[in-house]
Amino acid sequence: MNQPVLDVCCGSRMFWFHPADTRAVFVDNRSESHALPDSSSAGGFRKLEVNPDIVADFTNLPFPDNRFALVVFDPPHLLSAGKSGWQAKKYGRLDGDWKTILRRGFTECFRVLKPEGTLIFKWNEHDVPVSRILALTPNRPLFGNRCGKTAKTHWIVFIKPKQP
Repeated sequence: MNQPVLDVCCGSRMFWFHPADTRAVFVDNRSESHALPDSSSAGGFRKLEVNPDIVADFTNLPFPDNRFALVVFDPPHLLSAGKSGWQAKKYGRLDGDWKTILRRGFTECFRVLKPEGTLIFKWNEHDVPVSRILALTPNRPLFGNRCGKTAKTHWIVFIKPKQP
């Protein structure tokens, strides 16, 4: 395994320009396929494929410390989506003690990130403001950007500090 990039919650790889990019390792805690209702698609549905390279949980990644130059962390952001609804299937959902889950996710992402490596974090404020999420990591963000129709999606960049 020689890839410099890790996507720890790849889902259907929606924002990747090349979803099969060989520079990345794609991880998700699920591997599944769904036909989602979509009136704009032929047949009235759209196929959703979640097909990671490795099935694993972002709170317990199967990689050594300091392995990747770039980590992408786009965890589920929905608390209120129905378990079997299309939004939960497309974006995943946070269940249980979501603060602890996300705190552990940040810890794991920084653990597998090389010193001075980059963490790209994506969050949508549909249910939880980004300020509450950033409070779950001691790492300071470097910069970020809001986007989307309602400007609720945040892309935030972190740099892992050099180790002494």
